[in-house]
Amino acid sequence: MKSIVQERYGPSPENVLRLAEIDKPTIGRGEALVRVHAASVDRGTWHIMSGLPYPVRAAGFGLRRPKYPNPGRSFAGTVEAVGGDVTGFKPGDEVFGTCDASFAQYARVRTDMLAPKPADLSFGQAAAVPVSGLTAVQAVRDQGQVRAGQKVLIVGASGGVGTFAVQIAKAYGAEVTAVCSTSKVEAVRALGADHVIDYTRADFADGHHRYDVILDIGGNRRLSQLRRALTPTGRLVIVGGETDGRWLGGTDRQLRALALSPFIGQKLGTFISSENAEDLEALRELIESGKVSPAIDRTYPLDEVAAAIRYMVEGRTCGKLVITI
Repeated sequence: MKSIVQERYGPSPENVLRLAEIDKPTIGRGEALVRVHAASVDRGTWHIMSGLPYPVRAAGFGLRRPKYPNPGRSFAGTVEAVGGDVTGFKPGDEVFGTCDASFAQYARVRTDMLAPKPADLSFGQAAAVPVSGLTAVQAVRDQGQVRAGQKVLIVGASGGVGTFAVQIAKAYGAEVTAVCSTSKVEAVRALGADHVIDYTRADFADGHHRYDVILDIGGNRRLSQLRRALTPTGRLVIVGGETDGRWLGGTDRQLRALALSPFIGQKLGTFISSENAEDLEALRELIESGKVSPAIDRTYPLDEVAAAIRYMVEGRTCGKLVITI
């Protein structure tokens, strides 16, 4: 089968990724072999590919070289075969989920990270959902504990996670203010945001507006500035926001938030998203109810995965980048 392959870590996708012919994966108990029709790129793709910041390697992706020779995670496709003890899926089922190597024609997938594909989505649209959608739903529902009538601020609303978070927060009944750059304002407004702030022209932390929940997905503002925009008992969830640091990569801000939170009225925190079938099902319900739809920026063929990652790293993406296979 055709697959993207990498033998070493490196920050430049053009230097470490190549298209190759490799053997199809074999499956075991609790696994399915999926014919991948589409995959997608997210920020985690770059972290897994580059091995940066260094704690990524210690998290199970290989200390000196990549444990998985393919950095893809999200996919949508058709079940080709299932392990002997698998009862929830059968060959021919259209599915979506996460795995350890999705930039390939076939993938070995644990069935606890697999769910039926949303009925009205194409494979490309469905492939855009898993990693970013899971992060967004867990940030809004579990960490932010968003409720109807609350005022929610989403910083980094135009990215993969942000575009889902805007829609999910609206689905929960919140009044959503989204923050993005000038060129992405209209696209974010079209997602259903009640208000959109162009951060090049206005400062959301000017002290004039307060929010019950802030999801900081793509920002790098200081904690003091974020707290200024939060109500006295509000919740701050730091989902992202990165620097070029090789050791912490911006996570020092998350650590400071966790350390400060017990001593103040505001709840400051962060989290590591969980890839699981239960929340894939929750996303499928939101999508099939018409409340959430993946925002696709561009589509690339399998042999242009490096170009897709480069486009994302340069910060030009509004929504998701899909890889067709």
